[in-house]
Amino acid sequence: MSQEIGFFYGSTTGMTEDVAYRIEACIKEKFGLEIVPINIIDLDDPNDMFLYKRIILGMPTWNYGEYQDDWELVVDKIASANLQGTVIAMFGLGDQIGYPEYYLDAMGMLAEQLGAQGATFVGEWPSADYKFASSKALKANGNFIGLALDEDSQPEKTQERLEAWVAQVIPLLLA
Repeated sequence: MSQEIGFFYGSTTGMTEDVAYRIEACIKEKFGLEIVPINIIDLDDPNDMFLYKRIILGMPTWNYGEYQDDWELVVDKIASANLQGTVIAMFGLGDQIGYPEYYLDAMGMLAEQLGAQGATFVGEWPSADYKFASSKALKANGNFIGLALDEDSQPEKTQERLEAWVAQVIPLLLA
C-alpha cells in the first residue's frame, strides 16, 4: 500500500467494492502505484483513515439518500477529526433512475461533514451526462464533488469514467 494515499470504501452489495478494485487496477496500470482499497468495516479504528493527508473514499447512496451501513459507523467519528491539510478524492455510486431525487446524496453529505473539519477536495465530476432530479453531491458550479457512477443504469460508462477520473486525481493527490 502506498504510504502517501489512503483508499477506503464501504459496500453492501459489492458494487462499490468492485469499483474500488477497478480503480486500484487503473492506478497501478497508469501510475505504477500500489494503493490497496480497504473496506472501512475492516478498520480497527475508523479514525485510522484520517492518519493520511491524501485520501480516496468510495461510498454508495443507500435507500432514500442514506449512508450505507459501514459509513453509518464512521460518520460520527468525523466530527472529532482535524482534517486541515487533508486532500480527499471521492467516488460515489447511486441509482439515478430508481432514486432520482437522492442520487449520490451520501457522497454529498459525507463531503459536507469532511469539509466542515477542514478537508479540501479534488476530482469533481461534470453532471451533464446524468438524468436525476436532485443530489446533495452537486456543487454550486453544477459539478459533482467527486466521481459519479451508476452501476444500475449506466454500467457501460463506468470504466471510461473511472479511468478519466483517476488520470485527473492521482497527480493532484501526489502533488
